Amino acid sequence: MGKKKIAQQTQEEVLKEKDALEATMAKASKGSGKKLGRGNVYIGASYNNTIITVTDQQGNTVAWASAGSLGFSGPKKATPFAASKVVSAIAEKLKKTGLSDVDIYVNGVGSGRDSSIRSFGNQGFNITSIKDVTPIPHNGPRPKKVRRV
Repeated sequence: MGKKKIAQQTQEEVLKEKDALEATMAKASKGSGKKLGRGNVYIGASYNNTIITVTDQQGNTVAWASAGSLGFSGPKKATPFAASKVVSAIAEKLKKTGLSDVDIYVNGVGSGRDSSIRSFGNQGFNITSIKDVTPIPHNGPRPKKVRRV
């Protein structure tokens, strides 16, 4: 096996790389500190978990959290207590953004629906509208065949 060749960086290359890294870090921190006035909150409440996503008016995700990501496991993830804890975690993430007015879209039939909406009100957010977007079949499934004897 031959000797390994080690490339040495010059001082100019090190400075250019450092400047590029600082520029990307400044962009990342500037984007996260963006001030929002309005936003949308999407609550997915299933029988197994409660997932909450907050977006800006264009639909870009600002923050999200779920009961599973906070450490709840098994049947405890779908409880109203877990949903309220998810909302408090989201509110902590949103303190820097200045979000005040929210439109809430609720999807699913889990037990975390109502408690998460109440928790958003208690955290100081101004709820402008609440909309239930749970998919409901209009005509239902096809009926069974008639039994022949």
